[in-house]
Amino acid sequence: MKISRLGWTAYGLALFIIVADQISKAMILSAMPGPPTPLLDGFRIAEVLPPVFNLTFVLNTGVSFGMFGGGEARWVLSAFSIIVAVALGIWALRAKGPLLACAIGLVIGGAIGNVIDRIRFGGVVDFIDFSGTGVFPWIFNIADSGITIGVMLLILDSSIGERRSKVGDAREKS
Repeated sequence: MKISRLGWTAYGLALFIIVADQISKAMILSAMPGPPTPLLDGFRIAEVLPPVFNLTFVLNTGVSFGMFGGGEARWVLSAFSIIVAVALGIWALRAKGPLLACAIGLVIGGAIGNVIDRIRFGGVVDFIDFSGTGVFPWIFNIADSGITIGVMLLILDSSIGERRSKVGDAREKS
């Protein structure tokens, strides 16, 4: 099967997110005094722009933003993420525009980046901490950002596609 330019765009962006995510996590883990262990409040590594932005290590054994934590669902979450990444990888082969290809690539990269952590550590390494703002209390990582931005782009692409479809239908009727 031939992979389109948009498919390669999605796969390339996914690879970029995976590499950037894993490098950033390796840097955070190298700043730790020992192996990663779940901590209730995290381990403050650096105050970057106190109190707004800090680097704080947390091993998230749940899903997004620590929901369903405890680690019991490690393998289920890993399998689900891999299935989603494969399904999106297949969808990328049929992507009709660059926005969709980028959205798919971001989600694939984020999903795989976090699966690597779940398999290696039993949870996801989170460290980007804007909780000092009082608005966003969660600690996250580059993979999480890729997933979030990718989903927002999927919604935007869907919205744009629906608008174009309605405009096309209106033109056909006139």
